[in-house]
Amino acid sequence: MNTPFGHLSYCSNIHQGEDWKEHFNILQASIPEIKASVSPSASMGIGLRLANQASIDLSIEHNFEAFQNWLSANDCYVFTMNGFPFGNFHTTIVKDKVHAPDWTTQERLDYTIRLFKLLAKLLPEHLNEGGISTSPLSYRFWWPNTEVLKEATVKATKNMITVVETLIDLKASTGKTLHLDVEPEPDGILENSGEFIDWYNNYLLPQGIEQLATKGLTAEQAEQAIRTHLQLCYDVCHMAVGYENPTEIVNRLEAEQIKVGKIQISSALKVDFSTQAQEKLDTIAQYNEPIYLHQVVAKKHDGSFVKYPDLSEAIAGFSNDVESWRVHFHVPLFLEQYSLLGSTQSDIVDTLGIHTQKPFTQHLEVETYTWGVLPKEFQAPLNESISRELNWVKGLLF
Repeated sequence: MNTPFGHLSYCSNIHQGEDWKEHFNILQASIPEIKASVSPSASMGIGLRLANQASIDLSIEHNFEAFQNWLSANDCYVFTMNGFPFGNFHTTIVKDKVHAPDWTTQERLDYTIRLFKLLAKLLPEHLNEGGISTSPLSYRFWWPNTEVLKEATVKATKNMITVVETLIDLKASTGKTLHLDVEPEPDGILENSGEFIDWYNNYLLPQGIEQLATKGLTAEQAEQAIRTHLQLCYDVCHMAVGYENPTEIVNRLEAEQIKVGKIQISSALKVDFSTQAQEKLDTIAQYNEPIYLHQVVAKKHDGSFVKYPDLSEAIAGFSNDVESWRVHFHVPLFLEQYSLLGSTQSDIVDTLGIHTQKPFTQHLEVETYTWGVLPKEFQAPLNESISRELNWVKGLLF
């Protein structure tokens, strides 16, 4: 839905369906009910997640026309897409495979360009901007030393600049400004806002200016095109896991003239070990499920940090010199406490508070996708849960 502070929706990665038929069936069954609760008298935006196979299916003309007709009939529109998970995101062990294939591969490049061609046609006439979020180049631990990590970064960056070339052409042919929104994530090659900014300045801009010169762009034109078509996906959960401060992030991005394509509104678990440490360790162990990676950043009493690739390793490595944890687990937004555990809900409040005072993006997307692996006492019917998330965010915006 369109709010005074940008278009708001939720990410459909919560719904199953790696092929378009299954995913569309779920959207048809779910979205009208959700819209009736959160946007009964105004158009509702959709944050569409398409797996690779679904993107191929939707590129077939009759499938695309059927979807467009359904959007029109139900007063809905697509303004943003999630192009991070390429393949199966449900009913299988995902873990680090969420990054595969990564940005060093032709498969990731082809998939992303296909998504943009779909988005260019899906954007309604009155909207001239759309974005697609994507992975932070690759998974850091797939590259065993600094030299091969740098090589992967250069190759991945080259492929992203190729996407920028496509977006320049799409803008010329459609008038739509489309942007690739790179999403830093714990243990990605780009883990946090600082690494994203360093990559933007030291890899993306210099490589991009050189690569786009082959299209006849001057250095100034190339830099402007890159800044327009490659932006940050600000995932609040991911930034909170790294103990980052929202005000500092936004101020530095503004100083560096880097745009935010989308805020993904998400919440992480946090644990304060100053009291009841063993009880809290036992409680967090309930969240040690086998499907997704749940990276942990531990803050020690001396102010230093220790990172763990997954929750199981953090539990095994726990020691009494730890003050707190932040856990990559996209828990529901509207709860601040989960029994003895807390959440980073306050980071959402702070980030959206900054945004409402000085808007820095047009796209807002709720991304809670771990309902099915939460303890039973925090589960509810999915459509009801999604509606509650969106209405909670609306309460911060209006």
